Amino acid sequence: MILDGQTPSSITAAAQALQRGDLLGLPTETVYGLAADAGNDAAVAKIFEAKGRPANHPLIVHVASAQGVQRFASHVPDFAQKLIDAFWPGPLTLILPRRPEVAAVAAGGQNSVGLRCPSHPTAHAVLQSAETLGVFGVAAPSANLFGRVSPTTAAHVAGEFGDSLLIIDGGACDVGIESTIVDCTRAAPVLLRPGVLTPQQLSDACGVTVITSTAPDADAPRASGTLESHYAPMACVQLMSAVDLQKAIDAYVREAVASNDNAHPTVAVWARSPVQVPATHMNPFTCQAMPTSAQDCAHQLFAQLRSFDTQGVAYIWVETPPLSPEWDGVRDRLMRAATPTR
Repeated sequence: MILDGQTPSSITAAAQALQRGDLLGLPTETVYGLAADAGNDAAVAKIFEAKGRPANHPLIVHVASAQGVQRFASHVPDFAQKLIDAFWPGPLTLILPRRPEVAAVAAGGQNSVGLRCPSHPTAHAVLQSAETLGVFGVAAPSANLFGRVSPTTAAHVAGEFGDSLLIIDGGACDVGIESTIVDCTRAAPVLLRPGVLTPQQLSDACGVTVITSTAPDADAPRASGTLESHYAPMACVQLMSAVDLQKAIDAYVREAVASNDNAHPTVAVWARSPVQVPATHMNPFTCQAMPTSAQDCAHQLFAQLRSFDTQGVAYIWVETPPLSPEWDGVRDRLMRAATPTR
């Protein structure tokens, strides 16, 4: 069931569902979450079951305000507090030492917990209303089956879980990709998952250089969305340069013509650079322009992948995003979407 997130009665119904231990489709500025009372272990277990998510893969806990951190974190380093002051509410998750008596299931059994304060007005209203009912934090991973494309509209969530799930419609998500995750459990902040906030923005805000590395980090806590394969549509995703993309298009058309196969599998092309599809009676391509700004691309990313799946394409060929820091979040999601599951 989808409720209008603009009405007070919907906000109350959502908060009451969380208090009862039910699951809730919750809009945030990043993506829609599958939410449950973080303090109710049985309710949180329903999230793992519904998504098909491993129980040791931790969830992010959403709080109504910065003051809510104290209920879940045993310690907040100075640099973490500066990040909170600069970016909350907003698309930033901090991994902090967990109070041992709370959110063990949501944390995947770790002694740390990911915390975030979302800026979406509907999410904020639900979290505030839930607090009055004794729900002081909401575990909410993306509202999709585990490893699949994240949802950015209420309809996406309903398509994943059906009419039995209560969903609050807050419109299309403004950001469109998941939050930046920074590990604050060690002596210096470490970027675990890129988002729309760049390392330079984070470093400037907290006064400490945020460590970034693509190498495996044995000391890092497990965090949401950091598995090698994730965010994957049904179609096979492949990243390539603009030059290689055009070569692949030319070769695929030659193959289709040579085979004289009108049912040649359709390829979706998402590129910033202009591409040319050779004129032929067979055109197994559907082409869509990728936004030239990282922010606009992030906003469209998951909805575009879902749209290609709806069209029934077999392959999605994507022009590799630029290497500049503002594109890190988009590039990260696409690289994981293009990585086969093992």
